[in-house]
Amino acid sequence: MSDLEELRKSFRPDRITTLFVGESAPNSGKFFYSGNSTLFRAMKSVFGNRETFFDDFKREGFYLDDLVLTPINKLKGRERAKLRRKAIPELAERLLEYDPKAVVVVMKGILPMVREAMRMAGISYEPFDVSHPANGHWTDFHNEMMEIIDSLPVADGSTQKRTDPVTIEGKRQSVPLTEGPSRAAARSYLRGAGFKKEDLHKPIIGIANTWTEIGTCNVHLREVAEALKEGIREAGGTPMEFNTITISDGITMGTQGMKASLVSREVIADSIELMARGNLFDGLVGIGGCDKNMPGIIMALCRLDIPGMMLYGGSIAPGKLNGVDITIQNVFEGIGSHAAGRIDDAGLEALEAAACPGAGACGGQFTANTMAMSGEILGISPIQLSGVPATSQDKHEATREAGRILMDAVRANRKPSQIITRKSLENAIASVAASGGSTNAVLHLLAIAHEIGIHLSIDDFDAISKRTPFICDLTPAGKYVAKDYQNAGGSRLLAKRLIEAGHADGSTLTISGKTLAEEAALAVETPNQVVIHTFDKPIKPTGGLVILKGNLAPEGCVIKVAAANRTEHRGPARVFDTEDACFEAVQSGKIKPGDVLVIRYEGPKGGPGMREMLQVTAAISGIPELSSTVALLTDGRFSGATHGMTAGHVAPEAFVGGPIAAVREGDTIHFDIPNRKLTLEVSEEEIAARLKGFTPPALRWPNGVFRKYVDRVNSASKGATT
Repeated sequence: MSDLEELRKSFRPDRITTLFVGESAPNSGKFFYSGNSTLFRAMKSVFGNRETFFDDFKREGFYLDDLVLTPINKLKGRERAKLRRKAIPELAERLLEYDPKAVVVVMKGILPMVREAMRMAGISYEPFDVSHPANGHWTDFHNEMMEIIDSLPVADGSTQKRTDPVTIEGKRQSVPLTEGPSRAAARSYLRGAGFKKEDLHKPIIGIANTWTEIGTCNVHLREVAEALKEGIREAGGTPMEFNTITISDGITMGTQGMKASLVSREVIADSIELMARGNLFDGLVGIGGCDKNMPGIIMALCRLDIPGMMLYGGSIAPGKLNGVDITIQNVFEGIGSHAAGRIDDAGLEALEAAACPGAGACGGQFTANTMAMSGEILGISPIQLSGVPATSQDKHEATREAGRILMDAVRANRKPSQIITRKSLENAIASVAASGGSTNAVLHLLAIAHEIGIHLSIDDFDAISKRTPFICDLTPAGKYVAKDYQNAGGSRLLAKRLIEAGHADGSTLTISGKTLAEEAALAVETPNQVVIHTFDKPIKPTGGLVILKGNLAPEGCVIKVAAANRTEHRGPARVFDTEDACFEAVQSGKIKPGDVLVIRYEGPKGGPGMREMLQVTAAISGIPELSSTVALLTDGRFSGATHGMTAGHVAPEAFVGGPIAAVREGDTIHFDIPNRKLTLEVSEEEIAARLKGFTPPALRWPNGVFRKYVDRVNSASKGATT
């Protein structure tokens, strides 16, 4: 007798009153009586999810047996049918021994065989039959069991009477919204919207969609949502989709509209939180496709702390021009080359037409892909599924599987607070450092830590990056794009590298219920891939992010050294109070090699909203004599596509009287990366004198959403949260 059969026998009651008959013995450790199978979870839900389920099941005289006592689950066709037929006499013998008062067949396909075994054992009554809960039949099983449960005899000779309310496992939040006579009006509204009566008695799963037709990043997310809904329905949930806002960083770059981008992160988090609290969702999936909506989704999940995930819509495929892969970064740099007269109108048009061939977020290791990867390593996104590119033929099935994973998390009550921990945040930081990810990850991971109530500082980023080598050859610091990363082995492979080298903690929990180490163990590395290096042969010995402090940035600033080839720069300040003024100076040839461009009053409050400066940095990159000879610093942000000697998030910002407000044209500024210093080479007394009596400029938007943001937002060094 196998160990599993010994386990089953230990749960056999002295007197079997109701016998449940399944198809066959399990082919793995997922077994009803070991408490980790789909049938176990479904049956337990019928019995009210009581912790004493097994004791109650045995005490009432209930017992589960199988038609076939050897595993046949993976067999097909005639071989499976043959073993079913062969097992009938053996089941008949056990029925004679058990002498049950009722039989429940758990799988309609084996009903004829069980009937024949009952006839051979001399049992004349008709068996009950219910669907097996696997493969999308959870709700059928639950409803069919609820119809017969009061008719099943129990050990004291009576039938089983249940007066306690019994709901499907995982329906914790939405019961007050959908259950009972008093909720008839609410159900009527929902039925009028197209939901069926039975839908409303399942776990209700909110789907926060950031769909918009304004740009490639989110244009396909309705299709992603449909695939997700299929997976949720198959696993016994009822999806309810709603939209929230999103702003395209790439489209708004270089305009006043870009100031809405970071503000939108807070509005996205607020709106999702409100929808989830208002509709009492049992679980939540946020579908993101651009820089700010992904962290906004995770921030909302942290606040709500209900089972949920952030699902990435996927990266765009690279464009092709003259047989060479290109991304949107090439277009921004082409703008600079065009202004410098190095390419003509036709050359710029060719770049513009080819860079974005379809749906998906920007293809390099810019902010969108950095945050998608961070979500996977953090554990709040389904690893390897979330990263499937937007237009891949695998996207639909990967998204359906994500829906099934979400429903498992809902039933297990697996919450963000169990997944997002200090250790998992450190893992995510290590992944950003190792992949040469965007500086925006600093801002967003600080905000996520704030929402979940974990102390995290910018100094943690520097410490982790210093000890984590840079190993992913991804643009803008390298050659390859997100689809190449996924094809090489993706985030499972990166996690495996990090864990094996001691740069990540594999014990952290993920949304799938597995640890990060268990997910990493499933990594499949493409032979001879060149995208994800090993730690014994890194691209650079330290990670891609560095935090500089000093008299110009007492609270710190962020520089992406993965995309910089210099470790030091000293030069004269060229001071601009807006990004627009700096861009005009670059375009008109007023910037000289060695200059340090200072763009201020673009911080969280001063902008407001911390515009990204890609238009400026890309224009500089398109001018060879400037691309490796100038430096730039700002209290605003830089795009993930930025490369070069660029320091962003300078804090305190100019608008609140930070030292950056004291910089004057021609002052000498020193970048010293090895010593982590950003220095304005002016005496402390002179800086204090310049700031004496400082008053901020008038607000550009004295009312409306920007004014609300200015009144509440904190420093970039704390994540610019509200």
